[in-house]
Amino acid sequence: MIVFDLVCSSGHRFEGWFGSSQDYASQQERELLSCPQCGSAQIEKAPMAPAVPRKGNQQSHPIPREHAPGDETKHAEKEGDALHGPSQDVTAGEMPPQVAQALEKLAQVQAEALKESTWVGSRFSEEARAMHYGEKKSDAIHGRASAEETRELLEEGITVSPLLFPISPPDEMN
Repeated sequence: MIVFDLVCSSGHRFEGWFGSSQDYASQQERELLSCPQCGSAQIEKAPMAPAVPRKGNQQSHPIPREHAPGDETKHAEKEGDALHGPSQDVTAGEMPPQVAQALEKLAQVQAEALKESTWVGSRFSEEARAMHYGEKKSDAIHGRASAEETRELLEEGITVSPLLFPISPPDEMN
């Protein structure tokens, strides 16, 4: 897995997790990336500070991150709110263990579901339509579809959902 800091055309910063740099490029090319705040599909990699490990004899001191210009959705970090307590920028330091455990569990659930699913590659839209209209036996499938193809499937009433974690097609695996 690789994590990129991303920014949309409105200046909203967010993280994206990808199987590889090629996976990021492929998703961007197929217009599958969008800003979680405004929905913009104009996404670019944001400059990132390299993750340089500290020496064993040094203490960790989180370095505050600057927020993207125009990002009014963030509020004073020390204030927080009554429901969630003080705000924490989890991207500035280590991932909380609960988040890491939840992501691991989600990845395991996805892997189990994919064992019962057939990779159909770029034929995903055609295969999903054929099953929906009764031309083919209904079965669990996964593959690739562009944003436009996905939109068309949903408009036809065909239920589709993205995978939570990117996967490599079987023919690209070692």
